[in-house]
Amino acid sequence: MSDGPVHTVEVPLGDGSDESMRVQIREVDETLVRVGRGGRSVVRAERSFAQMLDSVRPVAESFVGRFRGLANAPDEITLEFGVSLSAEADVVIASTATAANFSVTLTWNRNEAAASGGDPAPER
Repeated sequence: MSDGPVHTVEVPLGDGSDESMRVQIREVDETLVRVGRGGRSVVRAERSFAQMLDSVRPVAESFVGRFRGLANAPDEITLEFGVSLSAEADVVIASTATAANFSVTLTWNRNEAAASGGDPAPER
């Protein structure tokens, strides 16, 4: 991020309500629409937060789909990654200095019979 002045961006949630959230960013460009009174200005994003999140949704679905497709699929998948609001009022995957930061945790829950090598209890 640059060392430019901090601007407040109003982002509609896009969940069917008229609610919005305000975030602060350092860069502002022509894709944002300025609104406000007097010396106080708030920049309004043209896309809703829901639309912004839709741009990273395929990434999460790809991770989950690939791990669910394993021959011995995990019982639980935890995917963590950072997102940032860009100057273009878009959500982007945040990065460290050299790469995007994804953390994936896969969990397999074994039942006690399978863990001990015994036969599972018969189903009733």
